[in-house]
Amino acid sequence: MGTYSGGTGYSLTMQASNFKAKCLKLLDGVGRNGGEVIIAKHGKPVAKMKACQERPKSLFGIDKGRLRLHGDIMSSIDVEWEAEVNPDRVLNP
Repeated sequence: MGTYSGGTGYSLTMQASNFKAKCLKLLDGVGRNGGEVIIAKHGKPVAKMKACQERPKSLFGIDKGRLRLHGDIMSSIDVEWEAEVNPDRVLNP
């Protein structure tokens, strides 16, 4: 039986009596950092507490299927940059 270390993706097993005393702190930790807490009675696991929504392991692809592109995003928009229009302008006087 361990104690919550605050790390991401932790797994912790504890007795129900200990869980009862630390429940709110553990809920905050699981909600913030992910991971899980396994609650045991008489040494046998009976329940598992974990965040409702798992955090993605990587941000790459997090919005796959949720975003849509409309139109051509690669073509020029035919707008000149100010630097091209006025090359004598000094940006850092």
